[in-house]
Amino acid sequence: MSQLTFRSTSPYALGTTLFKRWAPTLGIWGVGVGAAGMFLLSVTPVVKKGLLVKVPLLGSYYEDKIPASDMPF
Repeated sequence: MSQLTFRSTSPYALGTTLFKRWAPTLGIWGVGVGAAGMFLLSVTPVVKKGLLVKVPLLGSYYEDKIPASDMPF
């Protein structure tokens, strides 16, 4: 006959186990959602001037090179 043993786990161990299991998945989804958000919002002037122009390698790509005389407003 087999014996039944009970091992209690601490809440800290349960939290670290859940974190180790879900951290890579949530990290990948977070990067994907952030990249999609930047892609969709890159056409708005607030995001373009406030964030994308200040990125070191990509800033020159997002600079507005249209002369002021050609802008309607």
